[in-house]
Amino acid sequence: MKTLYLDNAATSFPKAPGVGEAMARYISDIGANVNRGTYRQAVDAGMVVLETRTLLKELFHFGGDETHVVFTSGATAGLNTILKGFLKPGDHAIVSSMEHNAVMRPLAELADSGVQFSRIPAGRDGVTDASAILPLIRPETKLVLVSHASNVSGTVFPLEETAKICRAHALPLAVDAAQTAGHFPIDFDALRLAALCVPGHKGLLGPQGIGALLLNEAFAARLSPLVTGGTGSASDSERQPMFLPDRFEAGTQNIPGIFGLHAALGYVLQRGVPSLRAHEERLTGQLLEGLRGLPLRIPGPCGAAGRSGAVSMDFLTMDNAAAAFRLENEYGILTRCGLHCAPGAHKTLGTFPQGTVRLSTGYTTTGEDIAYALRAVREICERP
Repeated sequence: MKTLYLDNAATSFPKAPGVGEAMARYISDIGANVNRGTYRQAVDAGMVVLETRTLLKELFHFGGDETHVVFTSGATAGLNTILKGFLKPGDHAIVSSMEHNAVMRPLAELADSGVQFSRIPAGRDGVTDASAILPLIRPETKLVLVSHASNVSGTVFPLEETAKICRAHALPLAVDAAQTAGHFPIDFDALRLAALCVPGHKGLLGPQGIGALLLNEAFAARLSPLVTGGTGSASDSERQPMFLPDRFEAGTQNIPGIFGLHAALGYVLQRGVPSLRAHEERLTGQLLEGLRGLPLRIPGPCGAAGRSGAVSMDFLTMDNAAAAFRLENEYGILTRCGLHCAPGAHKTLGTFPQGTVRLSTGYTTTGEDIAYALRAVREICERP
């Protein structure tokens, strides 16, 4: 029985060509830390770290300095830095109703200390009208933070319209690009973002445990670090350096992860995000078309153009967990079943508490793979 990996919205697999080799080269041949030595290995490692910041700038059209590309352990760490490092008691934030717990759990904690937040309403398909933000804006509103695309339904948020509203009201806009980095073109400068959070292990095709936070200079100046400690710089002081990236990069960085991300970014830039997006959109369209007429509920937009490659299925004739189990055990198809760490999104979509079985394509997924998955879903529906 073949194995078909359709859980790329959780983490990409396989990784981009050269990722494993780059990480192994660092571990086997270099091994040195950065900012902690002037010998050759430390300098070599430091150059790869700098080049990785530059590649991220290029990919996301970020015109700021490389120092404002901060490495994190992933999108969750970046989102926590934004929310907990920026919002104060009495402040108000606006988020979407489709947010992941990487946003909602920090906000729930902040609410205990006096931070308030509002959710932008969305329809049953997860689609949001950007103008719905306007009635939520208050004098004490300090931040708008939205997920670029839902990890449940794939619904894409209206980022350009939202950015215009935020500019008109002088509100910083931060974006969680966990589901769109490497999948959709993102222009940091054109959107005039305050911050962009990206994980390395999803659409960027790198390893787990590494991500980046891109910060506009004005927003960075108002942001407090969550973790302080050694940076290899300003070692004469017991205070955290104010300059970036050191202000937000205390402790030893995940350099093997950065080496892996460096290789992955090279591949993504070589393939081109528009090319990767076209491949994903074609497969998503094939998947949506093939699921029509089956006893399933498919939350999200009907067409592939308004969504990412994440397609969720709510089985109407059987338990979703049982369906996911059968897809793996009878067909070797690996999916993600449950609430996907996004209960708010499922409530919006009407799939709470049962959740869904999510299929998500990757850059190596083929049309033949989708045809095989469709046959498996069809056969399971025919004999529940």
